[in-house]
Amino acid sequence: MDINAYIESGILELYVAGTLSEKENKEVYALMQQHPAILQEVLEIEAAIIKLTASTSQRDNNHILQRIKQTLGFDDGDGDGDKVISITKPKYNWLTYTGWAASIVLAVGLFWTMNQNKQLKYEIQTTEIQQSILEIQIADAKNSLEKANTLISVLRDENITEVPLVGQGNFANTYAKVYWDKNTQRIFLDAQGLPEPPEGKVYQVWSLKLSPLTPTSLGTIDSFTTDKNKIFEIENLNESEAFGITLEPAGGSETPTMEQLYTLGIIS
Repeated sequence: MDINAYIESGILELYVAGTLSEKENKEVYALMQQHPAILQEVLEIEAAIIKLTASTSQRDNNHILQRIKQTLGFDDGDGDGDKVISITKPKYNWLTYTGWAASIVLAVGLFWTMNQNKQLKYEIQTTEIQQSILEIQIADAKNSLEKANTLISVLRDENITEVPLVGQGNFANTYAKVYWDKNTQRIFLDAQGLPEPPEGKVYQVWSLKLSPLTPTSLGTIDSFTTDKNKIFEIENLNESEAFGITLEPAGGSETPTMEQLYTLGIIS
């Protein structure tokens, strides 16, 4: 995903303005959690709007109050600081002016209150977003710690079968390793040696029987890009004789694409 192009598309401004559909709002919110650059852009847009609203409302208030003073005869005069009081008979009834001025002052007060409430709403939304992201980061850290502890116990278990997966053909510089726990019927795949898959592609893991060659899919690694540790726990109910990893279209394939076989390892 091109983050810069997404930011420049204008959808974040529409998100802040509240004009997107519920589905689009959810999509933007999800991307904010995944990409700090998008979150930062939203926060900057909100801050700019709050600043602009505050400065605009202040100018509007001063303009309206000045109009009230002029209409009621409380103008500053020629600017030398002396107050000029007219002795001519007012054209309109004083009570009419007073009621009109009170209405204007009330309107100004309401407008200011609305702006303050809007600013408070933005601040609350920003705080909620930051809190949500922090909770996600804490949860991810907790999951990573639990995964690390589980992997340590696996590595120390003498009954675990280690299977190195070496690069194949055009992908000779790639590698991976499988830790197979037959008792719990699961494998831990260390895929640190694989490159980021192209857009629209996913890695698919295969359990293989060698005679005759029979591949069984163990599923696709959909979270490869977002997983920092590149260690994946996968269920394996098969009597495996080898493991392989291929690059497949998103969603996976029924049979492995041998031209895209990245790594292969035979169980010794």
